[in-house]
Amino acid sequence: MIGIALERFCMVLRVLIGVLMMALAVPVAAQVIARYTGIIPVYLWTEELATFIFVWVVMIGSMIAVWDGTHFHVEVLREAKSPLLKLLQNGFVLVLLILFGLLFAWYGIEYTKFGSIQNSVMMGANMAVTHVSVPLAGMVWTVFATYRLTEAVREYRQSSTAS
Repeated sequence: MIGIALERFCMVLRVLIGVLMMALAVPVAAQVIARYTGIIPVYLWTEELATFIFVWVVMIGSMIAVWDGTHFHVEVLREAKSPLLKLLQNGFVLVLLILFGLLFAWYGIEYTKFGSIQNSVMMGANMAVTHVSVPLAGMVWTVFATYRLTEAVREYRQSSTAS
């Protein structure tokens, strides 16, 4: 039940990242046209907007990658054959990911507060718009990794009772 809800949430993130990528094309195209053709004047706010969108694309992409198990995972040792060793390998990575997610969430709140007292130069947008992506990503990483860890433990228990 929780897995289905998290999968649907991740699907929303996938759609959102697609929309943001399409939105990112607009200010980037405006910058290119302005700089190389002179058809339209150079607007510096487009660079800020592109940066804001790009930050969100990166953070949402990292959330999706945590769900897919393709982020923060480097194979130093070959994959274990034993269910217990497999649990220990995957569990170690997931526990570290949970810890990093908690750190990002905790310290990201202060980072967001810091951003909330600043405005961007060209657009005048409050910087909390991008800064809030850090604690949000940390929370989502923590939830996704915790779910993956519980699933790994469940798989280990099932394999050990089947043996």
